[in-house]
Formats: sequence, C-alpha cells, structure tokens
Amino acid sequence: MSEGIPLSVKWGKETVSLTMIVDGGVKGLKAELEERTGVPSDRMKLMPKSKGLWKGVLKDDFDISSIDFNAALQKANPICVLMMGSAAKLTGPKTKTVFIEDLPPEEAAKHVAEPSGLVNLGNTCYLNSVLQCLRAVPSLRKGLANYTPSSSSGDQMMASGVGVNQTNGIFMSSLRDLYNSLDRTADAVPPSNFVRATHMAFPQFAQIGQHGQPQQQDAEEFFSGLLTLAANETKGMDSIKKGFASVSEKELNGAENLIDAVFGLKMEETLTCDETTPSGDDNMQVDGEAKKEESLAIEPAVKSYDLHRKLVCNIQGGADASSQTNVTHIVEGIELSLSGKIEKHSDVLGRNAIWTRKQRIARLPPVFCVQFGRFYWKQTPDSQDHAGVKCKVMKPVAFSGTIDVYDFCSEDVQKVLKVVRAKALAEEEDRINKKLKGQAEGKTEEEGGDKMDTEEATPAESKESTEEDDELQAALKMSMEEELPPVGPGLPENFQGIYELFAVVTHKGRDADGGHYMGWVKADNPDGKVQKIADTDEDNEDWFVFDDDEVSPCKTEDVLKLKGGGDWHMSYLNFYRVKK
Repeated sequence: MSEGIPLSVKWGKETVSLTMIVDGGVKGLKAELEERTGVPSDRMKLMPKSKGLWKGVLKDDFDISSIDFNAALQKANPICVLMMGSAAKLTGPKTKTVFIEDLPPEEAAKHVAEPSGLVNLGNTCYLNSVLQCLRAVPSLRKGLANYTPSSSSGDQMMASGVGVNQTNGIFMSSLRDLYNSLDRTADAVPPSNFVRATHMAFPQFAQIGQHGQPQQQDAEEFFSGLLTLAANETKGMDSIKKGFASVSEKELNGAENLIDAVFGLKMEETLTCDETTPSGDDNMQVDGEAKKEESLAIEPAVKSYDLHRKLVCNIQGGADASSQTNVTHIVEGIELSLSGKIEKHSDVLGRNAIWTRKQRIARLPPVFCVQFGRFYWKQTPDSQDHAGVKCKVMKPVAFSGTIDVYDFCSEDVQKVLKVVRAKALAEEEDRINKKLKGQAEGKTEEEGGDKMDTEEATPAESKESTEEDDELQAALKMSMEEELPPVGPGLPENFQGIYELFAVVTHKGRDADGGHYMGWVKADNPDGKVQKIADTDEDNEDWFVFDDDEVSPCKTEDVLKLKGGGDWHMSYLNFYRVKK
C-alpha cells in the first residue's frame, strides 16, 4: 500500500501529526518520528491507542501491511498511537574521569598523598635518609637541576683521564637524576646509579662486612662528604645564582660556592687568655710577685674567622670535655659546643697558657644543620687489641619546632637582628593599641558614656611610652636612619633570627656501626591552616617519615618525641630553615 495513512502520535504532552507510508515499514515510521521529535529510534516505544492495529509495543520486524487500515480508519481517523522515549541524547561527562593508575608515572606522582621513597640496596638507609631531607631544600634542588661540570674539572679530566674530577661530576649528575626520578614517579626508586657513584667518590662507603654484606655507614659522614664534594663542583657566582633568585656579593659575605651560600655558617672565633688581666680588670687575685707581674700584662684577644657547614649539639658536657653540665635541650648543647678552654702559647707570658674559646655566627645561612653528638670513640686499654670502640650516647635531649639563634650570633649580626626585632615589636604594639582603642571607643559609644575613661588612660599610655627600653629606642632610630647590612644570603628583610625545623635524620639502635636510619620531612602546607599541640604553643603540622621505600604520614608531636632516652629512633641530624 503506497498511499499514506494519517497518524496522530501522542508523545507526552505533545501530539505529532504525520502521514505514514505503509511501504516504508516500521523502520520508515520510526525514522520519520525521530526526525520530528529527536527521540532515537532504538529508544522509541510505539503502542496503539486505536483498535485493529498491533498488540503491545511495535517491533521492528512487524509487517505493517498486514493491518486492515480501512477498517481501522472507520473506527478512528486519524489513527492514534502512543509513543514513549526521551529526546535527550546520552552524552559522556564533560570532564573525563581518569584514575591515578591510568596516568603516566610522572603525572601520577603529582597527585599521590605521599612522596616516593628510596629502596634500601643493602645498608643504604644512612644515604636514603639524608637524601630525603636534602630533597626539601629548594635552593639546592635548583642548583642541581642546572648543574654542569666546571670547566676546570673538564681540563683536569682531559689531562688525567678518569680521575677524581670525573668521579665528582658523575656523583653530582647521578644525584640530580635521582631527584628527578623521585619527582616523576609515585613508586619507590632504587638509587642504584647514585650508590655506585657514592662508592666511587667515597671508597670508605663501599666497605664489605665479614659475610659479604655492605657495612652500615654514618649518616653525618655521608652528609658532610656530600656537601664537601658539591661545594667543589658549584664554585663561582654563576653556580650560586642557579640556586638563588637574586643574591649579592654583600649578602654572600665570603661564600664562594652554592653549598656555602645555602648551608655555610661563617664563624667568628675569639680567644682570650685566662692568665693575663683583661682590659679594665684590676681586681684579679694573684699569688706571688711573678704571678702578679704576669697578671698585670694584657694579652690582646685573638679573633679569627672560619667556615662551618653545621652546628654541633654537645650532649656529653662541653667542648673541653671537662664540663659537667647536664645538657637536656638542644640550645644548651649548641652553646657548650661554641665555647671551651684550650692550651695555647701566650706571647706576653712567653709560655703556654689556658685560653677561653668563644665562637659566634658572623653570617647566617638560609638552611643549617645541627648534629647531635650521639657517637664517640671510647678507648679500651684493657682489651686484647686496644683498638677502642665506637659508642652511642642514649640520653634524651629535647628540641622544639623552632630555634632562635640570636644568642649564638656575633655582635654585628645581633645589632641587625635587634633592629628588626624592635621594629616588629613596635608594629605589633601599635596594632594591638589601635585594636584596643577601637574596641574601647566602640564600647563607650554603645553604652552612651562620656569619653573620660579613654582620656584618663592617655597619661598612663604616655608614661609607658617614656619608660621604654633605651636599646629599643636606639634600635628603632638606627632602622630609620640607615639601611641595615645583610646578615646572610637569601634571607628576608624582616628576618629576626628564627628558624623552623623541617627535616630530621634519626638513628635507632645501640650499636653505632649498625642500627637503622630514617628521614622525617615536614609536608607542604599551602593553606596555612594548622592546629596546636595540646597544652603547648607548638604548631602540630603534617610530616612524612621515610623508612626507605615505605613512606607514612605523621605529625610534629611525633617528631618532637625523637629526643632519645630509649631504644626508639632518636634525632641525629636536625635541619632548620628560615621560619616562613
């Protein structure tokens, strides 16, 4: 039948009128309706409302020509059909869902909760722990990323073949590549190439035990060796600028390589003779005329400068090994290590005399390390070989999340820090006074009282202002009159000498030549939100603990428990950076 059959298709609230060509069959009818309504034919359901048609849902293989349309039209004209189906086409999500497992390794590393660890290749925990801590030093990472062997090293390599300089270049390049590998994957990385380069550069770390296994090494010895080698490979202003956005010669104050610019402490050492009278001291008690003559002579203080790449926390009692001070905190241990007694020739007395040694920091770094004096060599005269033994000090020495280095600094550095602190204190007091004044004025207006209360407080405030410390006033005056000299490279202008703990290397075990090292590193905190440790002013921030290839989250309160005193992990190397 080629003639058209009038249809009235009811679709929801709409009615579609069309003429059906019987010869087109079911597919032709659905195609026409799809074009008119947008309902896909495969999702379309057609059911008869008029009598004499098909039963139930119209199927694609039904023969429409078998229907007696003349009889059907006599009962209803046009023929009524009910259609069900949605015109909205199914579409995929606007943003495709991608699982971390499906990402390339370098992309997956950016989205995982924990950073990647390092595989232990046989007593290499001493190395793994230090590397994870240094991984959190941006200026070092920037310098390594742009590292190229120095031209002098290349000239010496050409002259001597494979030698020390080439070994140093391999060590630095493998360190750079290892950090890049850690950044590109979420899985633990085996530091195979770097361990081989370490054994080439430091043959003592390649020692083998009686049964053929690699021997455990000292994490501090590896750290110091790494800095020494890297300092030789990053000499010159070009290398320094690779690690710092901007730095001047005045800020460097003698730092000649990237490592000393980042970690170096310029130390001022002052030696004063105890057996001669210092200037202004006329009350020294002496015995005998000879002693009196010697005591009246004045021995000038001897001042010198040296470079250190770490501070030491002496936990046994003092640099001269005679002090019986009970060190319980890191600040006490550092103070002891910076002072002591030595025997030295006196030109005035013409003989050896006892001198007092006092060291102070003359240039502050962006990052510094404190080594706890946990290990020491003990003589064993009664043993068969008289070789001595390496021992470990287990006593607890506490430390905080921040450290103030003001008391460890030279007078010149202290003058600058005092100015900055005075300025910050004045700004804080001004902010508080304005806040209190605003609250008082608001309260007075709200209660409808007169302003006598605020006027009465004015003389008291004026009196407090006139009684401020003379040093504070002098410091404020200095800050307004002249530009402050820099106290170190890469330090902020408002630096007050406060550093924050950001990484720790710990050692577990009673055996100095064994045990296990782990690294603890503070996590990034972009939003700055942090809670306090209960009943303290310490921020309880997020940290990661690196047990070789296993990385776990922890908190500041867990790190502060690493003070020692038992068989659990105890701090050995503490890393500090400028407090953010």
